[in-house]
Amino acid sequence: MRFTAGETAQLWAQYMNDSASICLLTYFLEKAEDSEIIPIIEYALQLSKSHIQKLTAILTEEKNVVPNGFSIKEDVDLTAPRLYSDSYVLNYIHQMAKLGLTLYAGSVSSSVRQDITAYYIQCVTETMELYQKAKDLLLSKGLFVRSPSLPNLEKVEYVKKQGFILDVLGEKRPLIAAEVDNLFANLQRNAIGVATLTGFSQVAQNKEVKLFFIKGLEIGNKHIKLFGGKLEESKLPVPMSWDSEITNSTTYTFSDRIMMFYTSALIGLSVGFYGTGIALSPRGDIVAMYNRLSLEVQLYSEDGANIMIKNEWLEQPPMASDRDELVRGKNKS
Repeated sequence: MRFTAGETAQLWAQYMNDSASICLLTYFLEKAEDSEIIPIIEYALQLSKSHIQKLTAILTEEKNVVPNGFSIKEDVDLTAPRLYSDSYVLNYIHQMAKLGLTLYAGSVSSSVRQDITAYYIQCVTETMELYQKAKDLLLSKGLFVRSPSLPNLEKVEYVKKQGFILDVLGEKRPLIAAEVDNLFANLQRNAIGVATLTGFSQVAQNKEVKLFFIKGLEIGNKHIKLFGGKLEESKLPVPMSWDSEITNSTTYTFSDRIMMFYTSALIGLSVGFYGTGIALSPRGDIVAMYNRLSLEVQLYSEDGANIMIKNEWLEQPPMASDRDELVRGKNKS
């Protein structure tokens, strides 16, 4: 049975993601000093390497071209000074494991062939273990940032006023649990994104790429402020930032190409998470905020795609046949 479009898309995207992860994780491992964090990095790196081996075998057997992806030789300098602290790396791996669980679950639901389904179920299991290891270590080190707790429900109630959805006379109701969870999670994701882009902007070589990262920092900090403001309106705590976990290094560390790839991938994920925020929030002002911010992120994504195309950094994903082009070519012959 040939791959479905969903299977092809997931396999191709995972190869690109894991080849990039190998570059970053190898660098993180090279610079790591914390004896408790090193095994977590090693485990994450081993998973990415095993995924690349399996994906290569799957694609080759089906006579699909294996993507170029990224390589340590071309996309990272392991001799460069430390750019991120071990605490940042642990939190980064924790956040990437959370994203991986979401993406692999989607891959399972997109798979039809039994072997591909089994492969992605295995990926989910492995990533759950990585997530657990990273979370437990963050907890033991006092670095895990918990989302706010809400009062226990004492009785069942039903909504009786339109103010539950609309801003009536400037009076907003307190946030419901789903809104708190999404605002908090999106704030955390932006915080790790801002820290990541801070390091990227310091070591970027291309001026246009550096300015792109700086613009991303401005957008990320604005979104953090807006999400934090919504939490503070309901007298809820705002999580910490990770800005202090970046060193002052400006030495070439990662290729501009791999940094642009990572940034573009995170942008795409943020649009999806903002969409989830819209779907799970009945409050009109929060829906309007997510819609506005999502548009801003999409325009920023377009800027990034233009830079990657201009520099021939954007590897083309699998696509449907251009039947019109095929017909024109046949007519010419």
